[in-house]
Amino acid sequence: MPSPTPRPSALACSALLLLALLSGCGKDEDKKNAPATPALTVTTARPSTASLPLKLSANGNVAAWQEAVIGSESNGLRLLEVRVNVGDVVKKGEVLAVFSADTVNADVEQARAALQEAQANAAEADANAKRAQSLKSSGAMSEQQVTQYVTAARTAQARVAASKATLTQQQLRLKYTQVLAPDSGIISARNATVGAVVGVGTELFRLIRQGRLEWRAELPASDIGRVKPGARVRVKGANGSEVLGKVRTVAPTVDAQTRTTLVYVDLPPNLSGSAPLKAGMFAGGEFELGASNALTVPQQAIAVRDGFSYVFRLNPDSRVSQVKIGTGRRLGQRIEVVSGLAPDAQIVIEGAGFLNDGDLVKNVPAQPAKVAAR
Repeated sequence: MPSPTPRPSALACSALLLLALLSGCGKDEDKKNAPATPALTVTTARPSTASLPLKLSANGNVAAWQEAVIGSESNGLRLLEVRVNVGDVVKKGEVLAVFSADTVNADVEQARAALQEAQANAAEADANAKRAQSLKSSGAMSEQQVTQYVTAARTAQARVAASKATLTQQQLRLKYTQVLAPDSGIISARNATVGAVVGVGTELFRLIRQGRLEWRAELPASDIGRVKPGARVRVKGANGSEVLGKVRTVAPTVDAQTRTTLVYVDLPPNLSGSAPLKAGMFAGGEFELGASNALTVPQQAIAVRDGFSYVFRLNPDSRVSQVKIGTGRRLGQRIEVVSGLAPDAQIVIEGAGFLNDGDLVKNVPAQPAKVAAR
């Protein structure tokens, strides 16, 4: 029968337990005294100052600079021919529509015949008046008879003048049978219909004069003083097209309902009919108001969290602090900082998106970026 294994004494167990505790404490002390490991290697730099453009954004409608209404000057005539349609480019004096001229031609001939008759009667009356005046000294005719002949001659001349006026009126009616473009431009509306009998003043066409458009920007009253005539404006339509315009004038009044003021911006004329912006479009734009110096940081240095912008400032102990900032204008890959950051702060450029407040980092300074003013 084998002999039983001897059990360790209580004193021996206590010694072993004490030895284990002393060994564990030594390891914890070693961990505490070991140097901390950086969470990330980053590059840092200081904010730089750059000249950024000052811009003012606004919205508004695109409209015709001037829209001419072309109406009928003929009364009761039938529209015989319509030569243009919406979108057609026309030149000043071009025939847009033609009315039937048969009746007017007859009236012109009648007025011309009446003038010739009046001229013949005037010639006869003038001759009679001259003979009567020549006989006045001989006593063959009385003073009253001579006066009657002279009056008849003057009356005949008046009838000639009236006949000339009637002929001119009928010739104008003949001229008005052709509807002419009052200026070069683009046809924006057409109401003329072949065969229609229209009255005087009936609208036939609308014309965008010289193809010129304008942008009517709406600005709040607080921004009126910042915009001056002649300022450059970039107008961008909903379709993405962009044109460069110039401020013509600022309205002298403020709308009582919206508390906004209209700013009229001239857009480049386009008589080809292919302008990127069309009358009636809603468009946004930016007024270029010069430039000013601003504190900027690279876009990659900004971390957006919970809807706010932050940068990480490097402290002397190689740890970073999360700093909330306010951002403004943008120029290329650099963004303006309007609040929350000192100009001499050392901030993390590369790796900012992976850091948390208080992280230990290894710093590799970044090369200073050159910012070109626009």
